[in-house]
Amino acid sequence: MRRPMKLTLITLSLIISLCNVSAVIATSMLPLSLEQLSTRADLIFYGKVINNQVKQDEQSGAIATYTTFSIIDLIKGNTGDTHTIKQLGGFLKDQNFGMRIHGVPTFQVGNDYIIFLPEKSTLGFSSPLGLHQGSFSVSMDNDELIVSNGRRLNNPPVAKQAKTAIQIPLAVRADKPSQARLDDFVNTVRSHSIQ
Repeated sequence: MRRPMKLTLITLSLIISLCNVSAVIATSMLPLSLEQLSTRADLIFYGKVINNQVKQDEQSGAIATYTTFSIIDLIKGNTGDTHTIKQLGGFLKDQNFGMRIHGVPTFQVGNDYIIFLPEKSTLGFSSPLGLHQGSFSVSMDNDELIVSNGRRLNNPPVAKQAKTAIQIPLAVRADKPSQARLDDFVNTVRSHSIQ
């Protein structure tokens, strides 16, 4: 009689465990170097976020976030005085409903960023290259404009880099290798873009 009871408990534990399993969706990206971001991007700009709007996209029916930037410095490509990117995901406050895609960066109105964008998809979506890797915040630190996206800026990626004749190093802060001066960063990106 003990054996059926033990088997029942094991079966019940297994069923409860399986009921608690939830779907896990992760986004995984190979690290991209600044050179790879610069050469692969169709459009690179330094801009200030002036508007964020979340709505259902008319073309795809998906929830999309439209972020409009005022262009401070056009580094590569062509765009006007403002540029709007459409990204998958967002939160519709009036419907208390949303969709969050892990890795897709969010942008705060009033903040400055340097953005590396690929060509738009056929539906007009365009998240930064490598998702969060192609989005760098620009902020003031000790009276100096600093660029960072939270990861070390002077490390080459794990993936193979394209062999170029000239390697252009980025001067990073010795005490904070995830940060670089804005001018140094932009000049390095421009140098990679013209190779």
